[in-house]
Amino acid sequence: MDVTFMKDVLNHINLHDSSFFVAVIAIIFNPFFWNVVARWEHRTRGLTRLFGSPYVACYCLGFVIILLNVYRSHSMTVAMKAQARWDMLERTDVFCAGVALMVFGTVLVVSSFLALGFIGTFLGDYFGILMDERVTGFPFNITENPMYWGSTANYLGLALIGASPIGLVLTGLVAVVYSVAIRFEGPFTEQIYEERSHRSKRE
Repeated sequence: MDVTFMKDVLNHINLHDSSFFVAVIAIIFNPFFWNVVARWEHRTRGLTRLFGSPYVACYCLGFVIILLNVYRSHSMTVAMKAQARWDMLERTDVFCAGVALMVFGTVLVVSSFLALGFIGTFLGDYFGILMDERVTGFPFNITENPMYWGSTANYLGLALIGASPIGLVLTGLVAVVYSVAIRFEGPFTEQIYEERSHRSKRE
């Protein structure tokens, strides 16, 4: 490995900056929060009882998740602006790649939302609002988690456009955190639908 290259990267990154820590906390907290709350709802129906309807409860949680994600994006942008740009990324082809990634990521996120709807996007399954059948069309025929990977592509594109090495580090953390979240969410969601299938067979 080229030691000079690594030193150049590290010279453009300040891991002790407060804005970096805020961004890291926001990145880790968001999926942790919605997984804990959604599982608690599935187990106790606490939010449904509080709001009087699983639909209202799901919309309220979805609104909170949206606000948290907006803050995460803001904190990452602040961290990137607070730290040095990297001359090596100050190139037209890198900028164009960043734009392409943001376009691709936005397509994945928007098309995923349109395919699932608000309830399906924001954990409606955990509120007992189950879909009739699994969505397999675009973009789910490309990846099983287009919302997550579309968001990751957006952050990577933003980091490249901003020639931000700290942005690349934060995007890597987003990818890791989403990968962990998928390992918890996927099997649990399948379990919810299996429980419905078993109930239907008994009835």
